[in-house]
Amino acid sequence: MSDKEFGGSDDLSLPRATVQKIISEVLAAKTGGDGAQGMSFAKETRDLLIDCCVEFITMISTEANEIAEKEAKKTIAYEHVTKALDDLGFGEYIPELSNVADMFKTSQVTREKKLSKIEQSGLSAEELARMQDELFKSAGEKYNAAMGE
Repeated sequence: MSDKEFGGSDDLSLPRATVQKIISEVLAAKTGGDGAQGMSFAKETRDLLIDCCVEFITMISTEANEIAEKEAKKTIAYEHVTKALDDLGFGEYIPELSNVADMFKTSQVTREKKLSKIEQSGLSAEELARMQDELFKSAGEKYNAAMGE
């Protein structure tokens, strides 16, 4: 896969700070410390790792896109990604991907069930607007009193 195929490597990247944080966490886990105990990661090496990650993501997404197109689908689905991983020889990543996908689905369901503060208040929109107006009026009066007007 060439850089020309995807508009050059300068167009695609990952956030350096995020990658650095991941690297630091991995080093800390491996060394049992804060990542600074005897192990460091050169900036050039971090940048090389970013390039490798971008290339990996590009390979997987390109393959998944081709699979989706063969099925006449306009959206790349989870199944397309797992098939792409398997077809490209990365099948060992599928169980972990499944775990992460399940955790994401669970978090989305939980998130959808949570009510907003407005919904939890049990008040109508009109009541909330009236209360807000009263608060604005009260704040204005306090401000004017403090300013000596």
